Amino acid sequence: MADHILERRLWLPRSRAEVFEFFADPASLLRVQPAWARPRWIVPPPLRLDAGVVLDFRVPALPLAWRVIIREWDAPYRFVDVQLRGPFARWEHRHRFVEGPRETGGPSGTWIEDRVTYRLPGAALGRLAHALGGGARVRALFDYRDRRLRELFARA
Repeated sequence: MADHILERRLWLPRSRAEVFEFFADPASLLRVQPAWARPRWIVPPPLRLDAGVVLDFRVPALPLAWRVIIREWDAPYRFVDVQLRGPFARWEHRHRFVEGPRETGGPSGTWIEDRVTYRLPGAALGRLAHALGGGARVRALFDYRDRRLRELFARA
């Protein structure tokens, strides 16, 4: 059973501290997820994420409840969330925040680097589901998130 890996990189014209604080607030998920993937909390989340925090939620597109734990937390540099229970056979999302210019000589900002390692359940059926649209659905989730982040953090 091979894992799938999605790597993304997005630059925002804001400081690492500001971008990280946005991600540290669980309510921010509601602002950057499409309607079909927007979490509906089973248990209200804390006001701020930290190592060991567990999030319990459902999303409209999937019949299963999710339980995710923040396994690693190194503010304001990185954190890792991992599915404990949910629709994937494996889900690990590494977030990294790196200050730097968008391009050489450009203004300073923050690079958000994501690495998602995931596997759909069902071995051969999971691979088929990934090929028939499951992988595109995961990419679409991050495409939407990136568009929303650009809108929310755009310079006025």
